[in-house]
Amino acid sequence: MRGAPHRWRYRHVLWLIGGRIHFMMGICALLAFILLLCHTSSLMGWHRHTKKGNNHERFTVLVNTWRRPDLLKKSVQHYSQCPNVHSIRVVWSESREPPSPLLFTALQASVKKASKKLSYPIKLKIDMHQEDNLNTRFQPLDNLATRAIFSVDDDVLVPCNTLGFAFTVWLSAHDSMVGFVPRMHWLHGKESFNQPVYTYGGWWSVWWTGTYSMVLSKCAIFHKKYLDLYTNHMPAKIRDYVTRKRNCEDIAMSFLVANLTKAPPIWVKGKIFEIGSSGISSLSGHSEHRSSCLNAFVDMYGHMPLVSSNFKAMDARSTWIW
Repeated sequence: MRGAPHRWRYRHVLWLIGGRIHFMMGICALLAFILLLCHTSSLMGWHRHTKKGNNHERFTVLVNTWRRPDLLKKSVQHYSQCPNVHSIRVVWSESREPPSPLLFTALQASVKKASKKLSYPIKLKIDMHQEDNLNTRFQPLDNLATRAIFSVDDDVLVPCNTLGFAFTVWLSAHDSMVGFVPRMHWLHGKESFNQPVYTYGGWWSVWWTGTYSMVLSKCAIFHKKYLDLYTNHMPAKIRDYVTRKRNCEDIAMSFLVANLTKAPPIWVKGKIFEIGSSGISSLSGHSEHRSSCLNAFVDMYGHMPLVSSNFKAMDARSTWIW
């Protein structure tokens, strides 16, 4: 019986060693699985690595601002940290009040700080315009090095990983508008002359039906060619209407793209953060004004170019239920 305790200790030691070996083997298997998953993700195109000097794998952030320097600073600081951003262009339509030296210095400091973490410097430019006009946000940009433009208002922040996913979606559909704020046109009825009448559908109608036909340019990616087409080739009476009404430049852009592509935009699932407290959309009668824009543009085009869709792009890596 004297050998029994020794045999028990020996078996206990073997059990402990065996348990640790199984634990280490489990850790190794998990690490191998993660490495394999990452490698497979790369092969499937889920990760896009920016090649130094390849501007086609980057995009320009076009920030539209209006007398909100604090929001502009937050916007530039945020987007300068996002991968694949080549440059940031600010649409400044306050000709009587140019950006102060302090504001410009703060913007440059944010971009310079972010560039230190990247393999290339992010460029910053403020594009000055002589008039306060909503059409100026779509003025063609000189020295534009990228095909893709991310058009965004100064009070909208999109997380970098979400923006990066939207960019990969756009890379697979260069002619489409890819965005985060969907809207819909609804056929309301017909007038006495048998002309269709449309109403503007906001977020709740999109949420309820899952149907949309526009993604607003306050937060959307599109090809740079649409800037030239909007400014120099779209019917001038549409730009005149936007100037008079001070509204609906985003609907006009949606009409332009849909009329050329004969296809709907692409709505990307992703949470965005609106950090502003007011805007045109907060004014009374906003939906009625937008409905008027829809019908005016239909009359100018001679038909309704918008195409509805129920498709929504989402990142499968963040979705566990298929």
